[in-house]
Amino acid sequence: MTRVCKTLREAINNDILPWLKLVVDRPINCRLTDDILMEVASKAEGRLQVLVLINCVKITDDGLLRVIAQNPHISQLHVPGCTSLSPGGVIRALKLLTKNSHRIKSLKISGIYGVQKEDLEMIHNLINHKQTQHKRNIIFCHEYKKFSTLKHIDTNCPVDLDVCPKCNEVRMVFDCPKVDCKKRQGSQCRGCEYCVTRCVECGICITESQELEEVSCSETLCSDCWIKLPKCNFCNKPYCSQHADQQHRVSGSTGFVCAACHSKYY
Repeated sequence: MTRVCKTLREAINNDILPWLKLVVDRPINCRLTDDILMEVASKAEGRLQVLVLINCVKITDDGLLRVIAQNPHISQLHVPGCTSLSPGGVIRALKLLTKNSHRIKSLKISGIYGVQKEDLEMIHNLINHKQTQHKRNIIFCHEYKKFSTLKHIDTNCPVDLDVCPKCNEVRMVFDCPKVDCKKRQGSQCRGCEYCVTRCVECGICITESQELEEVSCSETLCSDCWIKLPKCNFCNKPYCSQHADQQHRVSGSTGFVCAACHSKYY
């Protein structure tokens, strides 16, 4: 804020509307502390509606609770990857937000360690969504991984965690967009990313009988997506869309060289 022109700085500081939705993501998320969060959230003057903190590893339970206590009207609380938070801290935050029958539209806590089935049940009871009790979330792996920061404030998913039907652990559980799988009731390929291998581009399940395609990054691709993606000039391996920025462009060539081949041949 100190680096923008004085007129713009004063306009933003004196207008409460830009501060009603607070979204923090890369690259400043790693520098966000409890005190800084409290200072920024105070600009909403207690009327903060949306709080999205993505991979803000320095935010603690105490820091979150301080903000919640000052902003009791938050309806969307998204703190995925905030690893310094605990399940107990999230539950205490929800209790503060729901004590006056205030309704929470959505909660995202994937990446917070130690969430148990008892915690998830308590969360559902506090949010008290009919949707959480009678209709399970439909989440596709490839859509979630390509989820933009701004879309975090536009979602119909009340809680992002579920109990994996395969390992019985509380994790993000993904569905399969493959037509044949969607037609089957109780699809066998529904599960967390540890139990079901999926293509990072299209999200379909990859069975044990299918041969995994070689890629230049650590992700998994199905054969159809592998064919569509551009390949390294040397090893003929593609990057997935998320890691395309790792491509090395070579002058005089229309293609690219992967990081491994670049270090080997250049």
